[in-house]
Amino acid sequence: MVSKQVPFTKEKITAIIEKYPTPFHVYDEKGIIENARKFKEAFSEVNGFREYFAVKALPNPYIMKLLKAEGFGADCSSLPELLLAEKTGIVGEDIMFSSNDTPEEEFIKARDLGAIINLDDISHIEYLEEVAGLPEIVCCRYNPGPLKEGNAIIGNPEEAKYGFTREQLFEGYQMMKEKGVKRFGLHTMVASNELDPEYFIETAKILFELIAELSRDLGIKFEFVNLGGGIGIPYRPEQKPVPYDVIAKGVSKAYDEVIRANSLHPLKIFLECGRVITGPYGYVITSVRHLKHIYKDYVGTDACMANLMRPALYGAYHHITVLGKENEEATQLYDVTGSLCENNDKFAIDRFLPEVTRGDILAIHDAGAHGHAMGFNYNGKLRSAEILLRPDGSFVLIRRAETVDDYFATLDMAGLSKFE
Repeated sequence: MVSKQVPFTKEKITAIIEKYPTPFHVYDEKGIIENARKFKEAFSEVNGFREYFAVKALPNPYIMKLLKAEGFGADCSSLPELLLAEKTGIVGEDIMFSSNDTPEEEFIKARDLGAIINLDDISHIEYLEEVAGLPEIVCCRYNPGPLKEGNAIIGNPEEAKYGFTREQLFEGYQMMKEKGVKRFGLHTMVASNELDPEYFIETAKILFELIAELSRDLGIKFEFVNLGGGIGIPYRPEQKPVPYDVIAKGVSKAYDEVIRANSLHPLKIFLECGRVITGPYGYVITSVRHLKHIYKDYVGTDACMANLMRPALYGAYHHITVLGKENEEATQLYDVTGSLCENNDKFAIDRFLPEVTRGDILAIHDAGAHGHAMGFNYNGKLRSAEILLRPDGSFVLIRRAETVDDYFATLDMAGLSKFE
């Protein structure tokens, strides 16, 4: 069976556990930075390229600060994410604000920060104007409907709640032009965790051609196009990483064929990837609490789907390494579970692992995106710590674990005695 490597030893993780008990998320700073630089280098040939890290994937200011130092902006979708960006020193047009069903306070904060606002619906043009005023630059999110297939995670565009129809884009940009908007962008996001590089090249072609039509028919000039994110990662050991350079070369070729050919150069090209930037460099570290042998053999851990819900939500595969047993043969068939009162609280089903014993430490791979961020408190589970493994081998706590006091902090327990 093909395996996956971890960037740390059992001894290193044991040293961390002595200070911070399991479960916790650990992130490999060296891996994140090297990947970010590889990503930038591959897309450097693309005109005006900029990556806006999707904060939703890993909303931690320590990680955002690392990526800011690499020249990344922030793709935000809520008021707390905007505040995270601000506290990290990411402001102005270094922020792409893409929200839906957006409340007025979020539009107001985005305007105050000078963020690029990416509107999700034609009705939001007048709403934004009413609550915060229209900025000089506005972007609109395009839903291509039947022109583009989605995938299992994000769904088919025709059934997705996001974006403008093609007809609404023409109407919306004309409306904004008449209202005095001077600078324009176009955005789409139609896939998640996609491994086929041609998918993103095809998306770029669709947007370039649409920009050519909008520019010609409405007499407006587009400053940028945001191709969205959705570049996948190889969760399974036999899968291969998406080749960044193939996407970059394909996008550049389409740019020349459509944008340059229609005298629309220069047009900046943006991406808003999250998963592919940090996903492979995060791990859930959990200890084996119990072994159960009934109709199947179960490995019960001290983590649960509150720490990583993707397997329960999507049936997603996450590789598992038993630390210290990397070289042992995977001969035992297990379900790896947590302790929630939900039968789908499983990290793996029918997974071959080396023989597991109580107290073993497991590393659940590819949890550096949509892992801790999707945590919750069902069954009174407390959200776990986040730890950054530094390039020099040291480690730093970048988010402490929740406590029982945190869990009760929003409850008026004093008022309970007076309640009848």
